[in-house]
Amino acid sequence: MSKDWKTRTKLVHEGIRRSQYGEMAEALFLTQGFVYPSAEAAEARFLSSGDDEFIYARYGNPTTRMFEDRIAAIEGTEDAFACASGMAAINGALTCLVKAGDHIVAARQMFGSCLHVLKVLQGFGVGVTLVDGTKLDEWRAAMTPATKVCFFESVSNPGLEVVDIKGVSEIAHANGAVVVVDNVFSSPIFSNAVELGADIIAYSTTKHIDGGGRALGGVVCGTKEYIRGPLETYVKHTGGAMSPFHAWIMLSGMQTLDLRVRAQATNAAMVASAAAGHEKLARAIYPGLVDHPQHTLAMEQMGSGGTMVCVDLKGGKAAAFRFLNALKVISISNNLGDAKSIATHPATTTHKNLSEEERALINITPGMVRISMGIEDGSDLVADVLQALDAA
Repeated sequence: MSKDWKTRTKLVHEGIRRSQYGEMAEALFLTQGFVYPSAEAAEARFLSSGDDEFIYARYGNPTTRMFEDRIAAIEGTEDAFACASGMAAINGALTCLVKAGDHIVAARQMFGSCLHVLKVLQGFGVGVTLVDGTKLDEWRAAMTPATKVCFFESVSNPGLEVVDIKGVSEIAHANGAVVVVDNVFSSPIFSNAVELGADIIAYSTTKHIDGGGRALGGVVCGTKEYIRGPLETYVKHTGGAMSPFHAWIMLSGMQTLDLRVRAQATNAAMVASAAAGHEKLARAIYPGLVDHPQHTLAMEQMGSGGTMVCVDLKGGKAAAFRFLNALKVISISNNLGDAKSIATHPATTTHKNLSEEERALINITPGMVRISMGIEDGSDLVADVLQALDAA
């Protein structure tokens, strides 16, 4: 495929493998295994499989490979491996890099399940130090000779803190560590993680990439040596590979990814601007607002404030629930990155397993509501949020 194509063209055409029938749409290969012309051919394929030679769907599949090639082309990496979910991707990306005695430095501001993976690794003898991801001095101070990985969300879930990818990467590389970035909130459209120094990028493809609320999925992007070496070995033997059907859904979603994400970001900016300063709010949080602590960094890294907005209601949980229950266009759910707008109360859902002190440490208040903006008309979303704030 052409390296000169722009993003939208790659999102439609990159990675296509057509069968002998010359189908227009990406083919869905619903097969768990593959037939060999001879015993000798089977032996040869198990010794060394080429890019278009497959053994078992847990190891690879033509539909899945199309998706992997397409996302790698968009992300600017040599290769990618598709996983069953975003957390399968995070677990695989981290676990295949460390062993007992190694050390990970990670931002404390992140999704609850990501924090749980780190706790599991601690149980296996991996040291973990959590830092304020927005403070480079804390990253620098936490590094040790045993540090193998620096891990963070480029934009944190749910607080929307922005981490300096270039700054952390420079610190990590100076100490011989690898940088793993969970880039979900940035999306592949606003991602410059590789250019800024990140080594490995992980996504929950359930968010933004599918975009229709249809399927779970994840993907890890990086060098071919890493992807087809430790990562593929770990994921294919532990069962976390993406199904061909879900890969087919992701391929379909990618065709409109740029159009959707930019529309979502436009809506997010409209809602954040309209809500800012509302009397019921302690704060409106959006990296695109000039009063956001990392506004300048967000514009440099993403060129956008992204698709997510948080509102923190003065009345705490009771006011947040009144706000949520008053929404008419925006649905209450715990997903994000969908074509439909979704509101979530992190303290009682996605981050409920954290203690009150742990939530306070990462600025999750009882009044915080996370809103993932969809592609509805922006004026309808603004009106919905403002009437719900009045009702709160």
